[in-house]
Amino acid sequence: MASASLLQSNMLQLTIANNKTATYIHWTFISLIAVCLCFFLYFLVVVLSIFFTSPHLRENARYVLFVYMLVNDAFFLLSGFTLMLGAIYFLFMPVPVCYILSTVSAMAFRVTPTTLAAMALEKYIAICHPFRHKELCTPQRANVAFTLICTALIIPTVADLGLMTSSYTNIFNMSVICRKENLYVNPFQNVLKSLVLALCFALVTIILLFTYIKISMVARRASSQSSSAFKARKTILLHGFQLLLCTVSLLSTFTEALPASQAIFLPGFNFFVFSCAPRFLSPIIYGIRDEYLRKHIKKSLTRPLKN
Repeated sequence: MASASLLQSNMLQLTIANNKTATYIHWTFISLIAVCLCFFLYFLVVVLSIFFTSPHLRENARYVLFVYMLVNDAFFLLSGFTLMLGAIYFLFMPVPVCYILSTVSAMAFRVTPTTLAAMALEKYIAICHPFRHKELCTPQRANVAFTLICTALIIPTVADLGLMTSSYTNIFNMSVICRKENLYVNPFQNVLKSLVLALCFALVTIILLFTYIKISMVARRASSQSSSAFKARKTILLHGFQLLLCTVSLLSTFTEALPASQAIFLPGFNFFVFSCAPRFLSPIIYGIRDEYLRKHIKKSLTRPLKN
């Protein structure tokens, strides 16, 4: 009896210790994500203020796509952060609310790498076809390109909603812990999600590899002329790094299907490493690295200090 009581006491202490560890892990990731999210939103506000007060930015297709990407990432981070908190603390949500949050997060997740592919094509035209760049890469065409990207990604969402409602019509009257798997009432929903992710990843990979090779050829030919070759090589490295970020972002969805996803730390870890980190780095790479935008960001940040 004494040994059994001691064993129960040890198990209780271990459970309490595990709960404390889980709490520390959860709060560490939540605090880290919250701080980075605040920085991202502040950066977004600064860039938007610069964009709408600078005709040069509004007339450049690359900046238009960049702003669209930032706004899209803000929607993704806010909806994803809400879903992460719900998954960690087992919060029940009405299915319609959960479905809207999940749909916004899933669509925004796919829009970002696809927009990066559009930005890569714009850079390819600027370097490989400079005389046709102003003709082909206009702000109006950038708006049309982003609209087409969103429209194409809405189609699988409509199909998913059709599969969901046709299989279980009463699900929208329920409340669930808001996880993607709790919304899968038809096996074809999972197949559709995997197919869309595979097609999106393949399309982005092909476009980025194509632009990488073409820009490399131009950089090699121009290497003996001027500093434009060095700029082209930096662009190549940038696209290669963005390809890696896109890969990491898309792989995060597949890790959710692993048995280890039930571990206490994985919801916060997966969201921060696979989803947040690439989006936190994108503003630094595409915003601060750009000379024109960096100059205006510095002015915007130092203006209150001068006053």
